[in-house]
Amino acid sequence: MGYPILDLAESEAARGGVCALAVMAKAPRAGKVKTRLAPPLTLEQSAALNICFLKDTTENIAGVCAGGRAAGLISYTPVGDEALFDGILPESFALVGQRGDGFGERLLAAAEDILACGFGAVCLIDSDSPTVPAAAFEQAVAELARDGDRIVIGGSDDGGYYLIGLKRAHAEVFENITWSTGSVYAETMAAAAAAGIEVVELPLWYDVDDGATLAMLAGELLDGMPPSFATMAGYPAAHSREFLQELSADGGAF
Repeated sequence: MGYPILDLAESEAARGGVCALAVMAKAPRAGKVKTRLAPPLTLEQSAALNICFLKDTTENIAGVCAGGRAAGLISYTPVGDEALFDGILPESFALVGQRGDGFGERLLAAAEDILACGFGAVCLIDSDSPTVPAAAFEQAVAELARDGDRIVIGGSDDGGYYLIGLKRAHAEVFENITWSTGSVYAETMAAAAAAGIEVVELPLWYDVDDGATLAMLAGELLDGMPPSFATMAGYPAAHSREFLQELSADGGAF
């Protein structure tokens, strides 16, 4: 099935009370996604696991959206590969293409474009954290629904973040950030403080982008061992769990 693509020229007033939960995602093509997981996985397995991550994250978000205060989106790249998402996402999801060169530019552009469509707030969410607790997404939506301007941010244990939510497209928190390093979260917090923007911090979680964090995911989903820093139960991530179970049964190591 195909998914609707947001028309950036249309701003719908009915979206004003809705928070867009937008997953930042690459089209799931082998050799283009989750390449740092190969090894221990093959490139084909890495792409298959990426699809599981997308399914789990968007199903989690769809559950949060059932209350009517949020809507699920995929902010995707490259434009032209929309068909690669067919059958992966819940029926309620829509697509919006990414623009910009660097990662910070794409994040800012995604926030600008989604807010321009009339949404009252937007959360930009990574596609590498399939077990983020639903309660973290729910907290983000609730905090952004309150009066006044603020940013919500969910930090990752590697020094990045798995979610940033905004009511206005604050360029300050995306500019001059040393992306793909362990200082992203700290630099973003410092930028928000310098700009005088209120920040609400969400529970710490993790993203899966290498062998060590894949092992952490396997421990959580297969062995019932939550991360040491977890303060609440993670999302069950059934698709990722089934993939890891099958990999383990075939002799795969994490």
